[in-house]
Amino acid sequence: MSFADATIDRLPQPLRPFAERHHELIKFAIVGATTFIIDSAIFYTLKLTILEPKPVTAKVIAGIVAVIASYILNREWSFRDRGGRERHHEALLFFAFSGVGVVLSMAPLWFSSYVLGLRVPEVSLTVENVADFISAYIIGNLLQMAFRFWAMRRWVFPDQLGGDKALESTLTAGGIAEVFEDFAENHVHDSRVQDSHVHDEVAIRRRRRRTKPAA
Repeated sequence: MSFADATIDRLPQPLRPFAERHHELIKFAIVGATTFIIDSAIFYTLKLTILEPKPVTAKVIAGIVAVIASYILNREWSFRDRGGRERHHEALLFFAFSGVGVVLSMAPLWFSSYVLGLRVPEVSLTVENVADFISAYIIGNLLQMAFRFWAMRRWVFPDQLGGDKALESTLTAGGIAEVFEDFAENHVHDSRVQDSHVHDEVAIRRRRRRTKPAA
């Protein structure tokens, strides 16, 4: 039994049918929980030490490290049966969409820190840390997770690329040439088949005339 299946078995009974139909979502959530731990550890280590006055910078660094770990885990596990893109295209799209996700996750923290002013000395250190946790890791991560899961399935690790490749091929000069070649070949083939049928019919009529008894 895989780790995802074991996790599904531990869920409450009303949630199991949904989880069984969405294995990728469960795996994506597990990867998200793993990278959440990585992100949190790096963020608070930096925030409470060398980057104490710069929480957003600390969050950016933590987010970048977490994104790299997320790419490896999602590629090798969550969406292992998907894809079809070349590796460098896949990685480029992954990091581009993940960058958008990092911006989304930082937006609530920026709002909490610089708009609401929930920073020391305006508030206590405990209130600051609670506000940072809620804004960065609850609201921010929910926004990021929803966006990234949609983007990963839709663009980075698509279910199949046959239709996109066919369209791309057709829109290129080589693809258009192939279309005309296929049309010409099919036309020639149909003409030969039709000529063959006509020839067979003529041959049958000739044989009938030869075998017809004289009057």
